[in-house]
Amino acid sequence: MTNGADAVVRVARTLAGWYPGDVEPTRELHRSLAFVESDLAGDTVVRAGYVLAPVVVVTVFAVLALAIPGLSLPAALPLAAGLGLCATHVVHRLPVAAATLRRTRSLGDAPGLVARAALRLRLDPSPERAALFAARTGEGPLARSLAAHVERTRAGPTSGLGAFAAEWRTWFPALERSTSLLSAAVDGPTDERDRALDRALETVLDGTRSEMADFAGAVRGPASGIYAFGVLLPLALVGVLPAASAAGMSVPAAAFVLLYDVALPGGLVVAGAWLLLQRPVALAPARVLASHPDVPSGPIRGVAAGVACAGAGAVVGGFVAPWAPPVAAAGLGVGGALAVHYRPMAAVRKRVRRAEAGLADATAVVGRRVGAGESVETAIESAAEATTGPTSDLFDEAAGVQRRLRVGIDRAFLGEHGALADLPSPRARATATLLAIAGREGRPAGPMLVRLADHLTELRRVEADARRELAAITGTLTHTAALFGPLVGGATVAMAVQMAAAETARPVGSAAAASSAFGAASESATAIAPSLFGTAVGAYVLVLAVVLTVVATGLDRGLNRSLVGYRVGLALCSATAAYLAAFVGASTLF
Repeated sequence: MTNGADAVVRVARTLAGWYPGDVEPTRELHRSLAFVESDLAGDTVVRAGYVLAPVVVVTVFAVLALAIPGLSLPAALPLAAGLGLCATHVVHRLPVAAATLRRTRSLGDAPGLVARAALRLRLDPSPERAALFAARTGEGPLARSLAAHVERTRAGPTSGLGAFAAEWRTWFPALERSTSLLSAAVDGPTDERDRALDRALETVLDGTRSEMADFAGAVRGPASGIYAFGVLLPLALVGVLPAASAAGMSVPAAAFVLLYDVALPGGLVVAGAWLLLQRPVALAPARVLASHPDVPSGPIRGVAAGVACAGAGAVVGGFVAPWAPPVAAAGLGVGGALAVHYRPMAAVRKRVRRAEAGLADATAVVGRRVGAGESVETAIESAAEATTGPTSDLFDEAAGVQRRLRVGIDRAFLGEHGALADLPSPRARATATLLAIAGREGRPAGPMLVRLADHLTELRRVEADARRELAAITGTLTHTAALFGPLVGGATVAMAVQMAAAETARPVGSAAAASSAFGAASESATAIAPSLFGTAVGAYVLVLAVVLTVVATGLDRGLNRSLVGYRVGLALCSATAAYLAAFVGASTLF
């Protein structure tokens, strides 16, 4: 486990030790903890959740009493109690949610796993060997689950495919139908085997398309609700405050801050988490670890960039309004730190995507050459010449490793100095393994490689279709988080300030003067100071940028930590700049 996971386990066990009673964890909780490979027991999680409730109640009550002047303590107590109960529920459900997200990400590997098994069956009609090959050439929980079933049935008459499919039937029925077709292809006539194997792959691909299409249709309504009630309506209400002041209605500062910086963000987080948990399949990008040679070690670069951006933001914010420096420093500081820290990982992922883009063409070239009687080693050189870009470089490097080190295809691609040593692409590594098998099989493997190229093309098409189904939703959320929401927020704050200034009939010559005028106008009717007004809305805009970006990225590609961190960093920087620019621009126009 990572250091963060170790810390969570220690805290949970400490909290659980303070609960004296007996508890009864659910089967779902036990199963979820086992699936995420946690060291925690179910009863430990339940006890820790119960103990956390009073801790949260006391902490929230104290924070509200000290941080929000004028807040009634009897009003703060129910809020603190409610948050305490929510904390208990979150602790109890968090392992289940984590298992759901991990399972969703795993199911994105189902088409590739079926494709590898089908290709192996074309060379050797042995379900046992095909299942073992598909498991060993894959990564993640799905491949490990298949490997476990293969190991349990090693001495028996079955291949483990049936038990494996039954385990995942609840979450992805198409996988069971596909594996049944794989087994049926082996038992059927030889001349119909290729057609049956193609049908097995079509079944899992069609299942993925259908699941994503159904999800995209079902999620449009809730996503529109998040956009309307979490973004448009709250930002529109900001402009109503001066009108409420003119009408003699008092808007307490405590209520305003609780609404915009506690209730609304909390509601967005809950709604976003619900959306992510509904996703049936996540076609996740390549996972880039911190140990990758192209990723600088340690957080020093990110921390230094964050400090520099925070300082620059505070200076720039001072020219915008008295309340702006904290908002600018927080947004640009955190955003700059995340963007710089995760930028190297984003560059590696981009290199993986570019290399995978031409993988099907290169594999087809190798397959045709091998089918014509050429050796795989020579065909790899031909593929390097026939393709362009990173894929050509990849095959050219593998051919060079073969010549220089006198090694086989497997080590030329996957060895310590192989072409894929620093390219974290499961798809490319599985393809390299099949190329190595083709090198041993010779000419009969040519048609198999051509079929592999077709499978790779089809897999990319399914991924593109799945992302296209969600493009309208994720695009709206992403643009709202980074640009449209902050622009509306900044302009609305400026309009509210100018309206309040007009009520006092005081000349307003700058954004700062407008802010002070708003404070004077609001003294009699509202308890919201200008600094608190701009800062509270700014904090809401920044939280909006984080939550909507996480949701959009999770819907699009799954919750990959480095990908989410990089996109959140960019969104925070963009949202901060847009918020301040909109405030300044609107202040000069109104």
